[in-house]
Amino acid sequence: MPRLHAILAAASLLCAPLAHAQTSAEPVDVTLLAINDFHGYLRPAPGGITIDDPADRTKKITVPAGGAEHLATLVKQLRAGKKNTAFVAAGDLIGASPFLSALFHDEPTIEALSMMGLDIASVGNHEFDEGRDELLRMQNGGCHPIDGCKGPHPFKGATFRYLAASTIDTQTGKPLLPPYEIRDFEGVPIAFIGLTLKGTPGLVAPPGIVGLEFRDEADTVNALVPELRSKGVEAIVALIHEGGFPAGDYNECPGISGPIVDIVKKFDKAVDVVVSGHTHRAYTCEIDGRLVTSGDKYGTLITNIDLKLDRSTRDIVSAKANNVIVHTSLPADPAQTALLTAYDKVAGPIAAQPAGGITATLSRMPNTETGESPLGDVIADSHLAATSARDRGGAVIAFTNPGGIRSDIIKKPDADVSYGDVFAAQPFRNQLVTLTLTGAQIRTMLEQQWRDPKRPRILQVSRGFSYTWDNAAGDGNRVVADSMKLGSVPIDLASPYRITVNNFLAVGGDGFTVLKDGKDPVIGVYDVDALSGYLRSNSPVSPGPVDRISRVN
Repeated sequence: MPRLHAILAAASLLCAPLAHAQTSAEPVDVTLLAINDFHGYLRPAPGGITIDDPADRTKKITVPAGGAEHLATLVKQLRAGKKNTAFVAAGDLIGASPFLSALFHDEPTIEALSMMGLDIASVGNHEFDEGRDELLRMQNGGCHPIDGCKGPHPFKGATFRYLAASTIDTQTGKPLLPPYEIRDFEGVPIAFIGLTLKGTPGLVAPPGIVGLEFRDEADTVNALVPELRSKGVEAIVALIHEGGFPAGDYNECPGISGPIVDIVKKFDKAVDVVVSGHTHRAYTCEIDGRLVTSGDKYGTLITNIDLKLDRSTRDIVSAKANNVIVHTSLPADPAQTALLTAYDKVAGPIAAQPAGGITATLSRMPNTETGESPLGDVIADSHLAATSARDRGGAVIAFTNPGGIRSDIIKKPDADVSYGDVFAAQPFRNQLVTLTLTGAQIRTMLEQQWRDPKRPRILQVSRGFSYTWDNAAGDGNRVVADSMKLGSVPIDLASPYRITVNNFLAVGGDGFTVLKDGKDPVIGVYDVDALSGYLRSNSPVSPGPVDRISRVN
């Protein structure tokens, strides 16, 4: 590039007409705005974003941030005056959403992001929470196949394009959704490739992804590079729903670890920029010589990425990123306000219905020693209460997955809990399933909590059941022998027990495959309704001692 500038400078001394050539050699400036893991947080998430205190980096502060009204305003501000921009996302825009979005199967979120000008998004694992057909409905529009049209107006689908290069329909051998999209900026193309994480099958209910294969992310991208180059593309941006775990603040990247590191190193060198997600962390990194970013979660940040494209080589010659906080002090975008108001009119009366009271906040945060949480205990108790009667399943134990608990139930000044609060804690609306397992199968289920030892999924358990796990033991031996008890009686490995789980777990979700072998299933109420009813019947509910699971070593 310096040599090219020198040649053009010398030529300009010889003849004036070459001045136009010098101008055309100026790089093309492009701004990408990126988000990830929005999860339907149309209003600011409780807790905002936690960052280093600028006045004292040894301390943390919490900054109110997020919300569609403020996000839309910041998008407009960051796009203002710029000729070349694209607004992109790295998956999990929907799923595990608060009440206002989840009640309408996330239609309001798709509408909100479309209205604020989102252009392209990769598909995350949560886009498959309700299955492949529902994801396609999010793209194409139409009424929900069971609940029909519940919103204030017809749902037309996303105006942005979902991409899923590594998600293959096994019948056709082709991606379920387009693998990439090429955008032209002053004659220079950029290809955006969308990738769902390879581990999606272990994170969603198996029936919803029947006939789909989730291929290796890097292998998928590398196989596309020759095709893109044949179309004249040299600049490539990967939008991948997988991420990492840095140690620093929201615009730093010290000691990043996690899957994204190895994936990026495996990418073909043609990939210039990687927008990541999934881990709900914020970072701007350089990994293997390319820019890698992530923007926290729930719309608290927008990643502003400034690119320079060489007109001659058609490649990215410079890439810089800055995570910008979506402060709630930003003016509310009027169009977003009108959209939320329209949905509020339908959802408000339902959300306001009383669901009991609490004496203190019920936290979803697990005990760091054992993995048990106060809210997890209450939810498991509610599931047991809803299914213990003989005509409702006859359950004696209930288990629930921590990933299905999405927010605390926070104590308000009046101590009242609304149905909306309960729904926010359990937004997936899973039905309860009571089935029979032997004691040995229960133990196998508990051992499957460590299917991924680096990220164990500790099931929350109902009152009366207890066990101990050994942190020093190996696979298949972590549950301490004879520690499983119902009351004071040891679980008999040969005896049958009626247990309750949600339908996500019942079909092997989160890797608990032994549950697919359960006998005599009885379908019960929705989990959110079980919790709401439990709170009403037992108010005020207090957080318990969190002592059902214990650990040695």
